[in-house]
Amino acid sequence: MAKDHYLFPTWPAPANVRAATSLRVGGHSSGAYESFNLGAHVGDEEQAVAANRSQLLQELQLPAKPQWLEQIHSDRIIEAQADGLVRTADASFARAPGAVCAVLTADCLPVLFCDRAGTRVAAAHAGWRGLAGGILRSSVEALDCDPAELLVWLGPAIGPRAFETGVDVLEVFFEHALNAGHTEAIAQCFRPHTEKPLHFLADIYALARAELRELGVSAIHGGDRCTVSEPESFFSYRRDRTTGRMASLIWLEE
Repeated sequence: MAKDHYLFPTWPAPANVRAATSLRVGGHSSGAYESFNLGAHVGDEEQAVAANRSQLLQELQLPAKPQWLEQIHSDRIIEAQADGLVRTADASFARAPGAVCAVLTADCLPVLFCDRAGTRVAAAHAGWRGLAGGILRSSVEALDCDPAELLVWLGPAIGPRAFETGVDVLEVFFEHALNAGHTEAIAQCFRPHTEKPLHFLADIYALARAELRELGVSAIHGGDRCTVSEPESFFSYRRDRTTGRMASLIWLEE
């Protein structure tokens, strides 16, 4: 395996849980998509994306083609299948070996889940709309176990120094808060912009942690990279607009 093509979670997951996030290097795409673009919807050449996806399958020794999703910034989660069909959702889960959960990102937050027993996994695409709208809540519910038994890894996303938002984003998070304590935690995730009135710098990692803790999940790892400020490693839509996508994947081995 070309390990320099991937970022592997540092978390105490069971040995039969496998997970990785692809980096932007080591693939077949060119131009704005250079070089390991795994998104088929961003304008890259179909042959290059197909070659990159084939390489992903081989290098990670996946048991099946990933469950690719048509991501729509929703709270919808589906059970991952190994049939190669694309399904409309923003998260998928698996409770047995043979299916690979995957999400595509280029600033949005990929969130990987597993339980301590190694019997279930999930991958969620948490852009700010999906995060505010409940995609993590849907994922925890779909995994159908005690939230205290879950482990979570926050993959590479836009960092707190780069995620500039308006007051409208803050209001959406407030509208979907779980309770008063969650509302207070959300407020702490938005730092007023020093040069732009009614603008904030938002911490998407802190927002995810606040939600997960309210849901009863305490074992939260990762959340220390910035896709915008690390162009050598990550694609970033906010930085480049026309760009590729990384994949974050998780699956169970036999």
